[in-house]
Amino acid sequence: MTAPSTGAHRVAVIGDVGGHLAELRRELVRLGADEATGELPPDLTVVQVGDLVHRGPDSAGVVALVDRHLRGGPGRWIQLVGNHEAQYLAAPAFSWPERLDDGTADLVRGWWADGLMQVAVVVAGPGDRDVLITHAGLTAGYWRQILGAPDDAVRAADALNHLIGDHDPVLFRPGQMLTGRGPELAAGPLWAAAATELVPGWLGAGMPFDQLHGHTSLYAWNERRYAAREEIARRTTLDESARHESTKLGGARIIGIDPGHGRVASPSWRAWEPTGSR
Repeated sequence: MTAPSTGAHRVAVIGDVGGHLAELRRELVRLGADEATGELPPDLTVVQVGDLVHRGPDSAGVVALVDRHLRGGPGRWIQLVGNHEAQYLAAPAFSWPERLDDGTADLVRGWWADGLMQVAVVVAGPGDRDVLITHAGLTAGYWRQILGAPDDAVRAADALNHLIGDHDPVLFRPGQMLTGRGPELAAGPLWAAAATELVPGWLGAGMPFDQLHGHTSLYAWNERRYAAREEIARRTTLDESARHESTKLGGARIIGIDPGHGRVASPSWRAWEPTGSR
């Protein structure tokens, strides 16, 4: 799946929302949405990386807002699945103190059943380089073992999205965060931990395209320290006001945009807006 290209067109990629409706609305207004109606400007497509729900005070409100965009303006809002949405698409994989109400959970299941929620999308980033966007990132092991090592981002996204349905368990393959064991360098695109599974697996592996993810960060923003080892930290640049990180891996890069919202929203964060995107 690729974001639509209609001449001069902006793309904004929003990280994990985590039930913070007011924060999501504020960012959409900054991007040009109508403050009263929420309508998106005609030159904008929004990609959201998943984990819309849990943690914050209004997961139901977040899902309702996204549902209006998905069903009211097809192609203008591209919704990716996160591990927290997956809690309602299969047997829950972990215990979480909040649960969505039945009506809200049904909306999320409806997106999955109707093809309105995907695993991956590709946008053109700076230099017109394709950027593969998933919730947690595509690990090198998963790329080789499950996808057969596609050599470009569009083929990788198509392969991931074709796993939806009969192969959901493969899509939901866990990593260290869920199992509690050591790093799994073939963790799936909903669960890979950036600091121990995603980025380390691609070191020296020749990643054939750029990537962008939410889910976890290499840098602990609130503690102002790296969670990744020194070799990765040296390759990484930070935008602390946006809560974005970019790690160079040869000629490619991995960009993380999880703002780290908890019960309280992060004080400063922004969507990722690639220059000259389509």
